[in-house]
Amino acid sequence: MASNKPKRAVKLFGTELQEKKGRALRAGPITAILDNGALRYIRLDDVEVLRAIAFLVRDENWGTYTPSIRNQKIRQTPKGFIVTYDASCGEPGRALAYHAEISARAEGTLSFTATATPESDFPTNRTGFVVLHPLKGVAGAPVEIEHVDGKRRKDKFPALIDPVQPFLNVRAMSHQVSPGVSATVRMEGDAFETEDHRNWTDASFKTYVRPLALPWPYTLPKDKAFTQSVTLTFSSKLPRPKKGGAARPAIVSLGRTAGSVPDIAIAVSAAEAEHALAQADLLKNAAPGRLLCEIDAAASDLTDLARTYRKLSEETGVPVSLEILVPGRTDPSVELEPVVRALDGSGLEPVAVAVSPASDLKAILPGSAAGDAPPPEKIYSAARTAFPGAALGGGMFSFFTELNRKRPPAELLDFVTHTSCPIVHAADDVSVMETLEALPSVVQSTRALIGRKKAYHIGPSTIPARLNPYGASTASNPGDLRVCLADNDPRHRGLFGAAWTLGYVAALAYSGVEQVSAAAATGPTGMIYRRGRHKQPYFDSLNGAAIYPLYHVLALLAAARGSKLREVSTDAGGLAALAYGKGKHQVLWLANLTGDKRMVKIAGFDGGARLQMLDEASFERATRDPSFLAKDGKPLRKVSTLELGPYAVARLTADA
Repeated sequence: MASNKPKRAVKLFGTELQEKKGRALRAGPITAILDNGALRYIRLDDVEVLRAIAFLVRDENWGTYTPSIRNQKIRQTPKGFIVTYDASCGEPGRALAYHAEISARAEGTLSFTATATPESDFPTNRTGFVVLHPLKGVAGAPVEIEHVDGKRRKDKFPALIDPVQPFLNVRAMSHQVSPGVSATVRMEGDAFETEDHRNWTDASFKTYVRPLALPWPYTLPKDKAFTQSVTLTFSSKLPRPKKGGAARPAIVSLGRTAGSVPDIAIAVSAAEAEHALAQADLLKNAAPGRLLCEIDAAASDLTDLARTYRKLSEETGVPVSLEILVPGRTDPSVELEPVVRALDGSGLEPVAVAVSPASDLKAILPGSAAGDAPPPEKIYSAARTAFPGAALGGGMFSFFTELNRKRPPAELLDFVTHTSCPIVHAADDVSVMETLEALPSVVQSTRALIGRKKAYHIGPSTIPARLNPYGASTASNPGDLRVCLADNDPRHRGLFGAAWTLGYVAALAYSGVEQVSAAAATGPTGMIYRRGRHKQPYFDSLNGAAIYPLYHVLALLAAARGSKLREVSTDAGGLAALAYGKGKHQVLWLANLTGDKRMVKIAGFDGGARLQMLDEASFERATRDPSFLAKDGKPLRKVSTLELGPYAVARLTADA
């Protein structure tokens, strides 16, 4: 009889496939991580200079190919390093190969050159170098731009998220990285331009090859080779490299009260409505503040769907908010009539509705014409009339990017909404967790558009993508790989997904968002398991109901809605923290956002506590017992130092 014990990788990532760790490289005070052909975290001692340099190959739907690397050679010496490798990208019928050379010297230079040769006519939306600047010490800071024509100008990296490209026709960029030291990154081989990557919650400013004003997709001709390069230099003599020491615990400190825990909404799509109803008991146990239910006004059988939503609301005791998609081709009052009839016929009374035309599900890139839909003022006016008893929302059912580029008349709405997705541009483990860094900028930029008093809802947002605004559809992922814009991502159902979800809610809670939806009820983005069209290791072998680890995070945060937040600060990255309450009611959540063990020293938690841990040791119990994390945990006489395993989530509650 086959064992249904989950393997370690399944506990962490929901799949048996693990990523290889990058190789640390050093050239004097310059350090970097070599990760699948790309350079990441390029630092000058402790200062991050560049987030990444990578040669990327994309298809005509903006999907990024994972390079197949061979012949990799690494030479590390006391004076620097040299890396060479060959790589290929593509699929049957289309392929592109390239040779890469990377070198760095302790005196202060780093270069990355790639020569690519299409082995067939190769359609692409973008192929070439991408350079990422980090956010810390860069957002809002001065930068000098050298353009392709040799002209220079002084500017600043955007503080608020720029909806279009802040820098065009770029040849080189210089910014200060420490007192008296500036870094210059020079890009050769084509014209480059910069976009604010925070639009997609990537934690960087991205400078990329080939301007968007040029036609895309375009075709790289077979056998026609081309070369591009990126060179990093510094303005003065570099300091001696700092000596490494033993790793110190990260320090987490609790402070004063600020804001409140947001309302937690759980999404229910039309395709998952019946499945969600079958799991009404588990949904009731989770007790979200809202069920965020989807209705396409152009679909058939709307009354049956509305009845299902009403039953789900009655059996769980949770009110319904509706996301209504209208075709956007004729009078919106006429297009909303089928929904009104369905609600009347079903008895469903939503407490809120948000309305969007179908054309807004697709992106409008800078310079492109907007979709042909009625003006938002007309759509919102029709919705007010159709649903007089419900709060009215609008904005985008797609990503913040589209909200930023097509800004709604917020004064006509009771709340503004949009979603996000962490696997738009990169799907590796580190990049997914990095997206949490950009969320405060997203909220700050949205608040600048809608005002501080307007209610602000985000989601449903999950690691898997529920839509692809940039291509024909989301990517299928039957092999449980790490794939950009995939409709199924295995990490969602592992400890990784629970840690990311806590980080997501925490970042938005401290930024002042009133409602967050970070999971659906069931399906590939759900918090409750159901058998799907792709295999789910371990979960498929369980008999009876099962839940994913993130269920516990969302259920207990839902129970805490409205609680007063406490500020939390940390001196290290790779941690998420959320605290609320005081005295005998204080609660502290921590999540390890990395694949390594972390020691955490906690300051400001008064008295003893109960420790509940969602980790490798508790994974199996957590997938079977919906009340697992709410039960009595390990007693601690004093909250001081805590060890967190890879992607572990800890909950400390005051021991009253």
